[in-house]
Amino acid sequence: MASGTTTYAETEPTEPMPTSKSKDPKRVSNSRKSDKRRSEIIRVAIEIINAKSYAQATMIDIAAALDLRDATLYHYFHDKRTLAYACHRSSLERAQKLLEASDQTGGGGAEKLRNFIRTMLIESKQNGPLLYLGDYSYLDTAQRKVIKEWTDRLKGVLVKFLKEGMADGSIVECEPELVVQLLLGMLIWLGKWVPSIKGLTLERLMSAIETFAFQGLDASHPHSQKKLASGLPQHRQRSPELHSNQAYSPRRKQ
Repeated sequence: MASGTTTYAETEPTEPMPTSKSKDPKRVSNSRKSDKRRSEIIRVAIEIINAKSYAQATMIDIAAALDLRDATLYHYFHDKRTLAYACHRSSLERAQKLLEASDQTGGGGAEKLRNFIRTMLIESKQNGPLLYLGDYSYLDTAQRKVIKEWTDRLKGVLVKFLKEGMADGSIVECEPELVVQLLLGMLIWLGKWVPSIKGLTLERLMSAIETFAFQGLDASHPHSQKKLASGLPQHRQRSPELHSNQAYSPRRKQ
């Protein structure tokens, strides 16, 4: 891997052993044949937990959305907490892949950051939303440790993008750690409110993020005076998905 590029595989977290409260591990299906079903369950569970919260979401809700008996879920996950932990891991794995790809595309720090946000929106539209990552207090101690350490590593990559941008002049001087927290505060809520906006397209969503996160809302700022003839934000790459008129909704495939 090129110099300066973050190595992700070296710090891949391991999964904690099931707790004593979990159901019989022998009942859980781990065959390759079950991987597709597990992915479907995780995708639907993320949607329901995002919409209802972990406390209000039930295994019955998740099973019903999949046209399954709730008992069937226990062939794949020991309990709701184990399923929620799998949702967190899945979301972090997806975010990690997008960060790694953005890091390897080259370009300045701002372009890497834009690319990550843009590809995250596109990926979420195709594969469903990421789990709301602002709270994982309901996990057990070992699980919380894994998620916190993993999240901190990914935050570190975003901080690196900002520092690179400040060094190459594509990002203004700022406190990278604080700005990353603000960015994540915006991004992790998308899965909760985006589905409620009728007719929202990827283009409109990315344009709003561009204005808020990259240009700022102050009309007197020099960036605010720069307008493209098309009225769209400036992107190095124009993705067909980004400029589609199809309503944006990070939902599972039917």
